[in-house]
Amino acid sequence: MSGMPYETPIASLTDAEVVERVVGGETSLFEILMRRHNQRVYRVARAVVKDEGEAEDVMQQAYINAFVHLKQFEQRAQFSTWLTRITLYEALARRRKKRPEEPLSRHDEETHDAPANQVSSPEASPERQAYGRELGRLVEEAVDALPETYRAVFMLREVEGLSTAEAAEGLGVGEEAVKTRLHRAKAMMRQTLTDRLGASAPQAFQFHAVRCDRVVGAVLAEIRHRSLAPQ
Repeated sequence: MSGMPYETPIASLTDAEVVERVVGGETSLFEILMRRHNQRVYRVARAVVKDEGEAEDVMQQAYINAFVHLKQFEQRAQFSTWLTRITLYEALARRRKKRPEEPLSRHDEETHDAPANQVSSPEASPERQAYGRELGRLVEEAVDALPETYRAVFMLREVEGLSTAEAAEGLGVGEEAVKTRLHRAKAMMRQTLTDRLGASAPQAFQFHAVRCDRVVGAVLAEIRHRSLAPQ
């Protein structure tokens, strides 16, 4: 991901402080928020729409939606959680246009009720590091094969590393639902793959510099256009 173009102390501002300054008129600082959260936003979008190009479209619209409604952000919640919800809503809206019959939050919780396999987290040996890139690709394919309900939870908890409470808040469901869905998601993963997830999951669904710059540039152009438009 591209390095931050801002020197401290701006780069050391908290999300809430950056939001306050953007709302106060320093709209260019919105780039800080995008670059800080691009990885998570991409993974959230990718968990729902699966297609990489469409995931970028979701990201751009989610950022625009966040910018437009930034004054509504309440600092009682983390900005990352608020942004996660916005991204999920945008991704789900696009998915429902294609398959409106199956809302993510109402998937049959009793489906795929197999016993869960425990995910081991072995130390990364030199051998594991050597094929980690290929394993990351296999992880992505295995996650893509999960039903949407479980894929979103797995992405947030195991790939992005959110706590149960954070994932529940981001998805708008209870913590028990998150635990149940994660339990069943693991059960659907191949045992040969889940044995290696602890070392390799963070390598999956990376959002690299070129794509990061592309999304940031598109959003900033739209923000500038909106700023210049007659009120």
